[in-house]
Amino acid sequence: MGLLAVSFTLFLALGLPIGIVLAGAAFVFIHFDPMLTEGTVFRSFFNFVTSYTLMAVPFFIYAGFLMERTGLIGKLFRFSDALIGWLPGGFGYATLVAAIIFGAISGSSTAMAAAMGVIAFPELIKRGYPAWLAAGLIASAGGIAILIPPSITLILYGIMTETSIVSLFFAGVLPGLLLAVGNALLIIFFGWKLKLPAGEFSWRGLAEAAWEAWPALMMPTIILGGLYGGVFTPTEAGAAACAYALIYGAVARRKEFLTDVIQVTQRSLNLTAVIVFLLGCVGVFQFVLANQGWAQHLTEWVGALGLSPMGFLLVLLPILLFLSMFLSGISIIVLTVPLFFPIALEMGINPIWLAILVALAMEMGVIIPPVGLNLFAVAGTTRVPLHEVAKGSIPFLFSDGSVLVIVLLFPILALWLPEYLVTPVFAPR
Repeated sequence: MGLLAVSFTLFLALGLPIGIVLAGAAFVFIHFDPMLTEGTVFRSFFNFVTSYTLMAVPFFIYAGFLMERTGLIGKLFRFSDALIGWLPGGFGYATLVAAIIFGAISGSSTAMAAAMGVIAFPELIKRGYPAWLAAGLIASAGGIAILIPPSITLILYGIMTETSIVSLFFAGVLPGLLLAVGNALLIIFFGWKLKLPAGEFSWRGLAEAAWEAWPALMMPTIILGGLYGGVFTPTEAGAAACAYALIYGAVARRKEFLTDVIQVTQRSLNLTAVIVFLLGCVGVFQFVLANQGWAQHLTEWVGALGLSPMGFLLVLLPILLFLSMFLSGISIIVLTVPLFFPIALEMGINPIWLAILVALAMEMGVIIPPVGLNLFAVAGTTRVPLHEVAKGSIPFLFSDGSVLVIVLLFPILALWLPEYLVTPVFAPR
């Protein structure tokens, strides 16, 4: 284990990508272990990434990019604005509503933040929002996708821990809505303090916007309805979402859509390749750790500290938030879940509750400098300086932190819906 730790620390200090760090350290250990061969690296890599459930990740990524390119996201914003934009500061609420709906389609926080930066930011500025506040709201609202099903973060957690992904999806609903409520309360405060104007309500405008947006509104209905009704597995739901978006694009945009499909497919493949490579490297690293009995050693060590389950979580969550200052959420998931999950399971911590707490921490991480991916995504699409985006995100960061504390103190918020709708906690891949 000493050689593995030294190799891991050295590669990390050299600033190598986290996947290379994990697989490289494992390869060094395997190379010098007389009981193992280098072929173990390839077998453990491909054994880990050939999960049927993992196919849900590229499907939902592809569906989200297709939604963006076909203009359905713009229609969602116009519908949200017509529905709730008449309130003081109303387009901020419309941004949240659109974020929730789009989160129920793509599951990608950064993709949502980038898309909303293009569509929502100009309108927020027109409605009197300062640039820093508009950018901060978009960056924070994008993070809701980490909790709202189908969340890519929860899919990865489910694959790595063999926890029911359907249960994880439903567990994220109430905490995700709590995040939206917290953001809405801040918008009320800023609307009052900055005297943001209200829009005009029109039944005709709402009807027209709803008619335009119904194809976009149908997609989360199909996904969540299929999962709830037991019609789809998560992977099949992702495939259905892709098929729906492809059919809509072909009908609505026709010849132009052929060019769009090529570009969207390339972007989706790039992001999917990064995630699959990371997971494969985790598989290699996990194989070595399991071969050395790492779960038993760590559990014994933590047990010797005498921590209660709550004490363990109070140590774990600040560590995850600290890591989010330097690593992306996916990197943190693949790096830390194999380490802390066996310990939490041994302590009797509910794996679904744990998943939601981790996802909430990752949701905060996307707006924590200096690596917060949503800060960069919004700064890049809106041309607002990064420090201004970070400034606007700070109030929402405290709001999101409050939700994390609430869910930590009241696990029922994460557990009630999956216990009511889905019986098993664990499910085969």
